[in-house]
Amino acid sequence: MPLEPPKPLDPPTVPFALAGMAAFALAGLVLLLNKDWLTANGHESWLSICVAGVVWGIPGLLTMIVHDRHRKARRS
Repeated sequence: MPLEPPKPLDPPTVPFALAGMAAFALAGLVLLLNKDWLTANGHESWLSICVAGVVWGIPGLLTMIVHDRHRKARRS
């Protein structure tokens, strides 16, 4: 008797996008507290990277909202 292939996972994706944005925001806040050390050691670009992570997360979040909105249609 052949085994049925497993059904693909279709978890909600908005929490993953929010978690990524929150991780970048938290890292940015930690780096902001150490801004003097970062500047003194030539690592000031890390704060910009965190800001870019949050900003680029916004289109990703919007995409995931649309993706999750269409989950019900994909399942039927």
